Formats: sequence, C-alpha cells, structure tokens
Amino acid sequence: MDTLSFKTYSAKASDIDKNWVLVDAEDQPLGRLSSVVASILRGKNKPTFTPHMDTGDNVIVINAEKVKLTGKKMTDKM
Repeated sequence: MDTLSFKTYSAKASDIDKNWVLVDAEDQPLGRLSSVVASILRGKNKPTFTPHMDTGDNVIVINAEKVKLTGKKMTDKM
C-alpha cells in the first residue's frame, strides 16, 4: 500500500451545503441531546468535516420543554 498517494480532503466554501435538521427532544437526556446537537452544528456527522470551516447543518429542536433531566439537574441547574 502506497501511503504517499493518500490525499487529505479540505472542504471549500463551494462544497458546503447546509441542511435543516429537526431534532425531537422529548424524553431525551439533556446531556446526550446537547452533545448530538453540538456534533450536528459542527458538521462532525458529515464525511466532508473540516475543523477550521463551518460545515455543520442548521438545527431545530422541538419539544424542548419535555427534555428529561436526570439526577439533581432540575434543582441545581434550572
């Protein structure tokens, strides 16, 4: 295997296409939901992810009032 033939992909502004992602927060743990949304916003779920560019999608969170708070988050953080 010739490792010199591998090329590192870097996305250009013309390569980026932003989509809208709808996330339902009902009965989802707050921390796990926030890490998934952050990953989508950064674009880490795409094969064209480039760390220095905004390759992420736009996110709409519905049913945010029904998110599941575990432990003492309701009294400590809210």
